Amino acid sequence: MNKLFHLQTHPQRHLQMPWHWVQIGLLLFPFSPLLGGLSLLGAAIATWIKQATWIKRRPFNRGLAVLSLWFVVAAIFAYDRTAALLGLANFLPLFFLFTALSTLIQTPAQLRQLAWVLVLTSVPVVIIGLGQQFWGWAGHLRLLGIIVDLGVERGGNPLGRMSSIFAYANVLANYLVIAFILAIGLWIDAFPGRRSQSQSIAEPAIAALSEEPYPALNASTSSSIAWGRWCFLAAVVLGNAIALLLTNSRNAWVLAGLACLTYALYLGWRWLVIAVGIAVTGIGGAAFGPAVIKAPLRLIVPAFLWARLSDELYPNRPVATLRATQWQFAWSLAEQRPFTGWGLRNFTPLYQAKWQVFMGHPHSLPLMLMAETGVFATLLLVGLVGWMVYRGVRLFLSWNPASDPLQQSDRLILFTYLVAFLACSLFNLFDVTLFDIRINVLGWLLLAAICGLVERQQAGARNFSEEPG
Repeated sequence: MNKLFHLQTHPQRHLQMPWHWVQIGLLLFPFSPLLGGLSLLGAAIATWIKQATWIKRRPFNRGLAVLSLWFVVAAIFAYDRTAALLGLANFLPLFFLFTALSTLIQTPAQLRQLAWVLVLTSVPVVIIGLGQQFWGWAGHLRLLGIIVDLGVERGGNPLGRMSSIFAYANVLANYLVIAFILAIGLWIDAFPGRRSQSQSIAEPAIAALSEEPYPALNASTSSSIAWGRWCFLAAVVLGNAIALLLTNSRNAWVLAGLACLTYALYLGWRWLVIAVGIAVTGIGGAAFGPAVIKAPLRLIVPAFLWARLSDELYPNRPVATLRATQWQFAWSLAEQRPFTGWGLRNFTPLYQAKWQVFMGHPHSLPLMLMAETGVFATLLLVGLVGWMVYRGVRLFLSWNPASDPLQQSDRLILFTYLVAFLACSLFNLFDVTLFDIRINVLGWLLLAAICGLVERQQAGARNFSEEPG
């Protein structure tokens, strides 16, 4: 396990420093967004200095440049120009970070390293959340001003829902969905019987990306390490699953279930597909089925599951707090200004003026973007992201692990990133979590990893072998 805490070396020596900064930044990011963000920003600037030519040539990055310009124009014509200009901070710096990370990340080994970093950092987050829910942990940790600024609400926020070091339970839920999916992918890949098929091929490639070659290990020691790694990941998967339940997030529950089903289909585990299908049908029937079906199922399915899904856990909520109301209002805003929108961060004051209720966002990222930046900008962003996901899926389908055993592990890690990014995207269909910088960065990091791997595989080593001149 000691290799997990070593900084991985970049396959291109002139990009080693920014790659180290990325790994350090992601280790710090959940607990100190300032330090982690500065490390990631430094990595992005260094990568731009060294690889500006290749970054500018990529069509995807040119599309982001057009989108950035449109966002600025929309801010100029905004209902509240100050709020719109401040809202640009949630997008433009992340576009810049993406262009750098998608150039810096090039190999499946790098995807695997980042997945380990993100999974390991989820462990203390889950432990703090469990302490919050069961042992009364609460308080505020602040070191040197805002260098470290973490708050843990007693009993969670909202009360009774785990939020750990995040401001709200739904934000934690999005974070955990990503960590949960990455942990499952690593757990499957780490199974000793699975990895033994390609171990003799994989080890030289891994060693080439390490600062030191792997020490010689006898079969017994190697097997013990492999099983220890697999058991550790199993415990992380279980811990993340428990934490997801305690967030009481319907989005997270559905997406975690779909992720498990997707992995089962990928592995050909029909028994798990059947088991998940039975569980989903039972929970759905208890929540939404006719009375003759709901009554017996509710004797079996825990009440906190079906009552939360059917919204019976929080009855008689004001109309203005319902998502349907927010979605309808956001759509009406988009209809009134379909080209420029009303400006980023302008949904909140407009909604408050209409309903006298503060609502930070309309609980749907596409609807929020259509209302605030216009239909064209939203379609451009969705089109760019969809195009990159399509290219990632096409690369995944083109790899044949039967002809090349090494690709078995590489194909799985690409599949894992695709599932994690799609889950993050689907989460934001029914919520908006990008206002937490940690979640915003993670979403763009997942897409950058997919993009970087696709570009490297398609362009080949010839486009990346030059040292900066």
